[in-house]
Amino acid sequence: MEYVIIGNGVAAIGAVEGIRQWDAASPITIVSAEPYKVYGRPLISHLLAGKIHESDIFYRSDDYYDLRGVKLLLGMRAVQILPDKRKVASSDGRMLPFDRLLIATGGIPFMPPLPGRDGPDVYTFTTLDDVRKIEVLIGKAKKIVVIGGGLIGLKVSESLHDRGIRVTVVELADRILSTAFDPIAGEIIRKHLTEMGMEIILQNSATEIVRENGHIRAVIMSDGTRRDCEAVVIAIGVVPNISLVEGTGIKTNRGILTDDFMETSVSGIYAAGDVAEAHDLLLGQRRVTPIWPVAYLQGQYAGFNMAGAKIAYRGSIPMNSIEFYGIPTVSIGLSNPVGENYEVRHMYLPERNLYRKIVLKDHLLAGAVLVGRIQRAGILTGLILNRIDCESFKEELLKDDFGLINLPVEVRKKMLAVNP
Repeated sequence: MEYVIIGNGVAAIGAVEGIRQWDAASPITIVSAEPYKVYGRPLISHLLAGKIHESDIFYRSDDYYDLRGVKLLLGMRAVQILPDKRKVASSDGRMLPFDRLLIATGGIPFMPPLPGRDGPDVYTFTTLDDVRKIEVLIGKAKKIVVIGGGLIGLKVSESLHDRGIRVTVVELADRILSTAFDPIAGEIIRKHLTEMGMEIILQNSATEIVRENGHIRAVIMSDGTRRDCEAVVIAIGVVPNISLVEGTGIKTNRGILTDDFMETSVSGIYAAGDVAEAHDLLLGQRRVTPIWPVAYLQGQYAGFNMAGAKIAYRGSIPMNSIEFYGIPTVSIGLSNPVGENYEVRHMYLPERNLYRKIVLKDHLLAGAVLVGRIQRAGILTGLILNRIDCESFKEELLKDDFGLINLPVEVRKKMLAVNP
């Protein structure tokens, strides 16, 4: 049996560790366009902020691949998949044979067709190379505009602000973090970031990057206003990197479609991570869930099944945990439910920046948003995953000091039995 994995992110690591639980010896080859061993992408904002060293982001040992019999081809692109020949063509002309293939190519930044976009000093922020490119601005640039008020946009903004650069965030929606947060949670963080010195513009968008002699001078907004700047970071979001499967017969929607075993429509070829559309536990449908822990799990289950274990992937729920200047936040599952079948309850103490929101459907917890105190987020996640009826204790979930002790005895026993 020969395994080939395209990509070297967290989904690939999950796959290696999944394969090795069932197949200790067969060769594994990883081909990756990035020239680095696996690193923690969520940490790149801390690296840019100067809070950690570059060596801190590598979360597997130097001999990790050797110890697991993995041949690592770094700085090399997979340029074509040949399903009928069971081979992958690489950028250096090699043909890599496989019996089982995992596509873990992740996502790529979405770049809007903005006048002035093409040229120097327009950046994205998803990789270590992005950090290195932006790092050269530190000490030179005084003003930067960040387009996009989601997680990536705000974290790069916070890092640049920490390095002494004036940052303006431009967000099209009526609030920041609109995917993960509701209006109250988004406003708490917006107000806090503004107090820290960042400018955040809502319900507006960039329509042009103004250049003079090739150098960026400003960004023009949809309302006609202008923000002077010397560089722009585009952080609108990422889209699944599916270009490699075009013409292969592998079915795609927004991402690569997978079944309950993370296998694509072509036998023996699997997909995992930000490139895959897999089962969503709450919605009961397939969708892309670009969350780091989810990517690992999908990769692990793909690895199980590539090695012949035949173990179904249970599905995932979206979950984000992030802190902005001392205010921790968590969103779990459905934070902005659509429809009339949901019961939404919340507790808000603005003077303490404390906010708790729960979303219920048919007495089951379907989502939660926590701002300020997040210590018991794991219990809420367990209630969602274990499909526990919360009707009799739903008010307890909103308490500031909520903990396992607030749950009925029979629920505690069930939670501890399922999650020892």
